[in-house]
Amino acid sequence: MSKTQLALITGASRGIGMATAAYLARAGFEIIGTATGPTGIQAIEDALAATGRLRAALQLDVSNADSIARFFADLAQAELNPTVLVNNAGVTRDNLLLRMKDDEWETVISANLNAIFRLTRGCLKTMVKARYGRIINVTSVVGVSGNAGQSNYAAAKAGVIGFTKSLAQEVASRGITVNAVAPGFIDTDMTGKLTDQQKEGALAQIPTKRMGHPDEIAAAIGFLASSEAAYITGETIHVNGGMYMV
Repeated sequence: MSKTQLALITGASRGIGMATAAYLARAGFEIIGTATGPTGIQAIEDALAATGRLRAALQLDVSNADSIARFFADLAQAELNPTVLVNNAGVTRDNLLLRMKDDEWETVISANLNAIFRLTRGCLKTMVKARYGRIINVTSVVGVSGNAGQSNYAAAKAGVIGFTKSLAQEVASRGITVNAVAPGFIDTDMTGKLTDQQKEGALAQIPTKRMGHPDEIAAAIGFLASSEAAYITGETIHVNGGMYMV
């Protein structure tokens, strides 16, 4: 990098988000990390303090449009203009469609898809002005394979892929790349909630016979954030141990 880049990672207090923040900090990026509350903020500060690369740890509820608006007001006041955006934060509300409540659908669509629109739009103006930017959206293998009981999550994550391809075409001439990373079965708090039977069923579908590690997703994100990835845009990088081959 010719100059220090400022990377914004949503959902940076744990799992893939925290691994990505740490990876990018080690690579020389300055970091803005977000979490939904004080405990998460403290976790980000504790994890990144030793790197000397943390510019800010800020509270953000990606499912709430007002929270996103306040977040960008805080960034503007602090004169923080991210050159890299990692849209990582998300939620699940699994249920069979016949039993799915409106709020289970709407919460997942809001946090996993609407938030990416709002956060990307909020960062894009300064990226266009700078004629440089890296936008990396964390989608999921479920967005391409589908999964019973996750119609809301799969719809949102499939939407992220379509969003990524469309925006990539809009901003490529401005020096901005837009890509997605699709994790498979990763050892995080989210998969930790699964029963042993569910885990065994998932592992049976994975040729590598193991769950992925958040650091392996962070490495893919880190590459797409780098100058070496300048000629890659509109792509979805699948990191799933062979669980689903596109």
